[in-house]
Amino acid sequence: MLQDSFSIERALHRQGYVAVIGVDEAGRGPLAGPVVAGAVFLPPGADYTPFKDSKKLSHKKRVMLFARIRELQYPYGLGLCSPEEIDDINILQASLLAMRRAVLALNMQADYLLIDGKFTVDMDLPQEPLIKGEDKSSSIAAASIIAKVTRDQLMTDYDREYPLYKFAAHKGYPTKVHKALIAEHGVCPIHRRTFRGVKEFCV
Repeated sequence: MLQDSFSIERALHRQGYVAVIGVDEAGRGPLAGPVVAGAVFLPPGADYTPFKDSKKLSHKKRVMLFARIRELQYPYGLGLCSPEEIDDINILQASLLAMRRAVLALNMQADYLLIDGKFTVDMDLPQEPLIKGEDKSSSIAAASIIAKVTRDQLMTDYDREYPLYKFAAHKGYPTKVHKALIAEHGVCPIHRRTFRGVKEFCV
């Protein structure tokens, strides 16, 4: 029997919460680029079934679903933290700050946050962290999709700015190719200088 991935939202709506927002991030693991968060409101009548964990979808499918969110005008917000901020406050705090920024970027007032992971966001709102939340909540899954699509596009844009590192291919993740290119060329301005695999090559 398939899990109902909108049951948590439905239960919260029955309790009187109107704007139940899914929140997730993309890009905690890479050696370069920002961490990007998404916040999404799927209305009660939405077809939530296509929204699944972004890591389980093809790039083409993620792009199509992000386009659907925009086409149907579901409210969403994006937030990011730069590599400099990641180095300054650490990746966990930067991820939570990016999530907060995504919620603040929504063009609606959130009532309740469903957050992927085990930590809450520094906001005066009722919220529930859910481990493996993308599988439990379609709202979180939708947030993971817009975060992933946005971050992938940013890294593709960076590929044109820093072509030596082939960011379009690996999106900044610590692949063998990426690590070899760092060893060959050193670090560039979007590398995370506190991360193992980068800090060894900082002058």
